[in-house]
This record gives sequence, C-alpha cells and structure tokens, in this order.
Amino acid sequence: MVRGLLKQLSSRSLSIAGKWQQQQLRRLNIHEYQGAELMSKYGVNVPKGVAVGSVDEVKKVIESVFPNQSELVVKSQVLAGGRGLGTFKNGLKGGVHIVRADQVEELAGKMLGQILVTKQTGAEGKIVSKVYLCEKLSLVNEMYFAITLDRKSAGPLIIACAKGGTSIEDLAEKFPDSIVKVPIDVFKGITDEDAAKVVDGLSPKGADRNNSIEQVKKLYNLFRETDCTLLEINPLAETADNQLVAADAKMNFDDNAAFRQKEIFALRDPTQEDPREVAAAKADLNYIGLDGEIGCMVNGAGLAMSTMDIIKLHGGTPANFLDVGGNASEGQVVEAFKILTSDDKVKAILVNIFGGIMKCDVIASGIVNAAKQVNLKVPVVVRLEGTNVDQGKRILKESGMTLITAEDLDDAAKKAVEAISK
Repeated sequence: MVRGLLKQLSSRSLSIAGKWQQQQLRRLNIHEYQGAELMSKYGVNVPKGVAVGSVDEVKKVIESVFPNQSELVVKSQVLAGGRGLGTFKNGLKGGVHIVRADQVEELAGKMLGQILVTKQTGAEGKIVSKVYLCEKLSLVNEMYFAITLDRKSAGPLIIACAKGGTSIEDLAEKFPDSIVKVPIDVFKGITDEDAAKVVDGLSPKGADRNNSIEQVKKLYNLFRETDCTLLEINPLAETADNQLVAADAKMNFDDNAAFRQKEIFALRDPTQEDPREVAAAKADLNYIGLDGEIGCMVNGAGLAMSTMDIIKLHGGTPANFLDVGGNASEGQVVEAFKILTSDDKVKAILVNIFGGIMKCDVIASGIVNAAKQVNLKVPVVVRLEGTNVDQGKRILKESGMTLITAEDLDDAAKKAVEAISK
C-alpha cells in the first residue's frame, strides 16, 4: 500500500521517485523466514517453518519438523514482493506453492539456485538461495497490518485493513475509508486504546479481542525495540481455531541503528542487493542504482534529484542516484567513479557539485585521480560552483584530461545527453 502512494507523482519522475521512496531511509531488508523468527521471539504468532538451502536438507526437515503434515507451503526467499505471481527463468511459474509433502523435494530443486523474476525485481530477477518450508494453516480470514514512520505525526503509524492480499493497493485507492490509521505517541508508547482501534479496523471474525489487542502491542514493541522503519504483514491471517497469525512479513530496519542492533544487521544478505549499492555503502556513499545511461555524481540529495529530473527533461535517462555528501574525501570521489564506471549501461557521467562544505578543488582532484585509476572511457561532463571553484577548474584544466565543462545545471544536462548521442 505504501508503494501505491507513488501513483500521485508525475510520470516523468516516477521511476526515480519510486526508487527514492523505497530507499529514502538507509535501511536493512531481511528475508521472510528471518522476520518470522524475530516475531516469534517477541511472542507474535507465526506459522511453523524452516528455511533450507539445499535439496538434501528438505527430506530431513520434513521428517523431523513436519512428520504428520500431508501438505506444505514452499516459499522462495528473495527480497522482493510479488513472489506468488513471479516466474523463474527456468520456466517454473510462481515463487510460492502449496504441494504434497512428497512433492516438496522436487519443487525445492527447481527453485534453489534459480533466478526468480517478479514485478519488483526487474527483468534481471533475484537468485533464490533458500526456500522456506511452512505448515499449511486453515485460514478463514485475511487482513492487512503495517507499522511505518509517518512524517505528518512525526512518529510511528499503524495501518490496518479488514481485507488483505495482493490487491491491497487497489483497495486503498478505491475504498480509502476501509483503511484505519492509528498514530502512536512515541513518548507514551502504544496504549490499550490504540491497540483496540487497530483491532476494530482489522475486524477479526472470531479471534478473541483481548488476545488480538495483545498481539498488536507485541508487534509494536518489536517495531520500536528493533529500530524498524517498516513492518508490513500481508496477510495478517485468522485461523480456524480463532488465532491471529502473521502469515507473511516484510521488515526494514534503519541502518543508522546498526551499532545497537548487531544481531539483526548480521542477517543482511548481500547476494540480494545491487553490488553497486553494497560497494557504495562500504565507501559511505548514498547510491541507488537505476536503469539509465547517464551516471550522476552530485553532492546533496535534493540537488541529486533535481539533476536526474533535468536529465529526463532533456531526453536522457539517469543511471543512478549518487550523493557523495557534503564532506566527501578525495578517496570517496575515486570510489564513486569506480562504481559509476562498473555499470556497463553508463555511456556518460555528469558531475554536478555545488561547493559549500564540499570544496570544488577536492572534487576536481578526485576526478583526476579516478580517471587515472579506472581508465575512463566515457565522456565526463563537469559543472562546478561554489567554494574553491576557481581552484577546481584549474586542476581540471591542467590535468590534460578531455572533459566537457558546463556553466550551469541545465547546460550540463544538455551536454550529457548530447554526449551519449554522438
């Protein structure tokens, strides 16, 4: 449902804003099975399940954990939504299946080590290194539950809906009154009254009201104590024996809290992340990979967004969002160029620096050193303005490099687009 808010943005900026919306907070994503283990520690009801990484493990797990189960749910583990409607590159349809116990081993073999493509992975897809084997529950009702950070109330916001499932975004758009929003006072914490409002919004059919309130409070405590930025359960299901169960979950955590959430951040799976973004994080750079042809290196998030928009305005496509920050070192600039040039799609690079704390001469020195180290083979357009701009321009001029200089951002974008069309 959160993703549905992007529909309000202009079509020109949609792809850029979509990526930015997803990663506006530096955050950790974890797999479903990891989230289930974490919720269980906080007393939240979850289905019994075990993640396996090889076919050899499947038979052992079924015999030891699910000896009396005739059917199991087999879920591919990738950090992307839309798994159920996804397609493996080997032709298998769907990343989530309910099958007989004697079919699990064969199905797991078709999933493990394969690439799953969903509406959220892009055409390249993501590799499935683990599958999650879960008990099949008898569900009588499916609801939607989420906790996120709300800018308007400057605190956590619980979102609940009596109907859950894959069409939640469409439901929210067509029937906004069906969505219940309960802001939580970060100083007081969640109250029984807050939790009761959420339960009323969920409208469970038979689950005990007091038990349901306790489950909501436990979910909030998990969100708060683990520095979550998003806890989305779709569906939050009601079973035939009147229990609320978190049947699926998406969890994100604020990277700024890594120092106090070491156990959680040890769960990070770099194989599911863009290798460019992994490299950027190591260099303390803010990078988001896109699919365009013009690599961007900018200081400041707002300026970076404006740069990408103006590239689009002039008919180009940005290859990334890259904010080197206000106080980047020369070494970070060199690392930024290495990341940009590692992208085979990049046909030109646009450097747009407005020097305040970040000095133009530092950027210029970084560009020159980067050119020497990575052997730049694509045109580089540079627009410098601000602190030490004259020194920066002199460094570039005396470097002997073939650079395209620009007077302002509009001029830089035009020249970058022209450079890739030659």
